[in-house]
Amino acid sequence: MSGLLVVAALAASASARTARQATPELACTSLGHSQAKIGHFSGIAHAVSVKTGCSAHNLSDPANGTPPLLFHGGPMMGTARTGPVVVTPIYWNPSGHPMTSTYRNILTGYLRDVAAASGTHTNVFSTLTEYAGSNGTIRYRMALGTPVNDTAPLPANGCTVAGNDTTKIYADGTGYDSCIDDAQVIAETDRVVTARGLPRDLGHMYVLFLPKHVESCFFAGSTVSGGNFCTINHHKSAAYCAYHSESPTGAVYGNMPFPVYHSDAGFTCSSDAVYPAVQTPNGDADADTEVSPTSHEIMEAITDPDTSTGWYDSSGFENGDECAYVFGPTQGTAGSFYNQVINGGHYLTQEEFSNRDFAATGGGCLQGE
Repeated sequence: MSGLLVVAALAASASARTARQATPELACTSLGHSQAKIGHFSGIAHAVSVKTGCSAHNLSDPANGTPPLLFHGGPMMGTARTGPVVVTPIYWNPSGHPMTSTYRNILTGYLRDVAAASGTHTNVFSTLTEYAGSNGTIRYRMALGTPVNDTAPLPANGCTVAGNDTTKIYADGTGYDSCIDDAQVIAETDRVVTARGLPRDLGHMYVLFLPKHVESCFFAGSTVSGGNFCTINHHKSAAYCAYHSESPTGAVYGNMPFPVYHSDAGFTCSSDAVYPAVQTPNGDADADTEVSPTSHEIMEAITDPDTSTGWYDSSGFENGDECAYVFGPTQGTAGSFYNQVINGGHYLTQEEFSNRDFAATGGGCLQGE
């Protein structure tokens, strides 16, 4: 498993964050689980302390890992042989775990805009075209698969919600009431793919958006031990915001837990790791937060679909990991900053890594090529 977008620690006041924006740091500082690879889980984007900040405002921003990205011999997604990458969002919102239409519509709109802008050079997806695999060079050619409104019930808990994680996880003070492990994420993704007769190949990716109040972990069992890796909680297992991988049946998938920010647990998956508040260019803090990890995981899946034979650096960092929480210059007004104009839509996403720019400038994190 690869491309884990890991949580950022909330350890500074809004005023301190505001001061950092005037004199931003040049790289993110790691906290928590620091390994880049743990068994078949790899490409971990390390947790980030907001004490030091992690946003630079240059044309080319420094990376977090040990670039350049190195090729490990395997095939890519989105080449001439695979055809365009069809990204299908699966919105899992069973009874008792509703997901707002606004949340779904903003995320679907983002994916539609990314597809409509295929071939342009003004957003982060344009950096894909400098990477090649055993099956050819990646092209910026994307398509939106038919969105799936998945109302299937949640399975019985695979992992165990700790007693103190049932509250004070989300900004509204609520917490988890269910927990699913990676095997259950794979099972639900495969169920949807099978039921709809969808392909399992390097031309398709399935992005599973989990509902609010559902914790997610790598492994079944306890969420208290640091030996497990989970979404934001009050324990040492708090580790990630999202990840991608390839299932045993060959489906490339992304696990996209519901975003956490302003949490009493002390961590965030949002832009408040860098700015005084979550930035909402589309007026919805949840959806506007989720756009950036969605970009992160799709980019990493395209350049390292099997999580072992693609592009990553000597520390295991993939292209998204290199630039996690690095946003660069923004437009708009405070509270609704954006750094991407894609097919006319405004979005705030992390920058993405360019080997070419790193070789030329020593930076590497770009908003587009």
